[in-house]
Amino acid sequence: MSGLLYRGLFDDAALFPPGNAPLGQALPEHRRHRAGHRAQYVGPFLVSDARVAELRTLLDREEDDHEPLAIVVTVPGGAEAVPGAVAAAQGGRVRLVGLEVAAEPGGVGAVAEALDRHLPAGVNAYVEISRQGRVPHDLTELARAGHHAKFRTGGVIAQAHPGEAELAANLHAAVDAGLAFKCTAGLHHAVRHTSPEGFEQHGFLNVLLTTAALLEGATAGDAEAVLAERDGPALAAAASRLCGDRAQRLRATFHSFGTCSISEPLEDLVVLGALPEPTS
Repeated sequence: MSGLLYRGLFDDAALFPPGNAPLGQALPEHRRHRAGHRAQYVGPFLVSDARVAELRTLLDREEDDHEPLAIVVTVPGGAEAVPGAVAAAQGGRVRLVGLEVAAEPGGVGAVAEALDRHLPAGVNAYVEISRQGRVPHDLTELARAGHHAKFRTGGVIAQAHPGEAELAANLHAAVDAGLAFKCTAGLHHAVRHTSPEGFEQHGFLNVLLTTAALLEGATAGDAEAVLAERDGPALAAAASRLCGDRAQRLRATFHSFGTCSISEPLEDLVVLGALPEPTS
């Protein structure tokens, strides 16, 4: 069950806050994760469009004959920055597998048009939906365009963390529109908790179970209750029952989330009994 439910769930965002790992550290650590016994859970390497050239320079200096590095490029500059981001990530020792583009409120259409013009075949595109916009409207427009959504679920200040009601409503709207999505920031642990800084942070198990419930007809109010749950063993037990077609449908909707630590969320799952202890 765990192999399907958690496969490729954890995108490697080590370069991003709050981790901010140096590139020279993040790249070899990513390769170790991808070569380790938990490789099936690890997604691609995330890099901002502003750092693709730096990454390519580092890769060109390597003496080992590695396979091209699968990368997802984040594009905070929106539609106008899409052509340059795509061009910068073509060929050589990188393999572009995804693009994540921020949209201003009401700007989904412009981003979708840029993606339609410049996105290479076989590359997934995620449009980050602004929390300040008309989220249901933007999601409906995105669904018509045929791209995926991206939700920001945290950050380095308290205001960057959407509450249960807001996130539940947004996830409900995405599922209702038939949209697949990913999340970014804030999902540092498996279970809803209060961080040492006082941030109310969502758990990725909560988001998985919320998505599963919405796919099976739950209301936004039901989803809010699942997002608020802080009983880790209960959440892990519920997740263990997500198998077969239910797990496939869930992961076809909730693709992944970016995490600045690959080890910490996996360790959470071990503690909760959702994954086996690591082997020596």
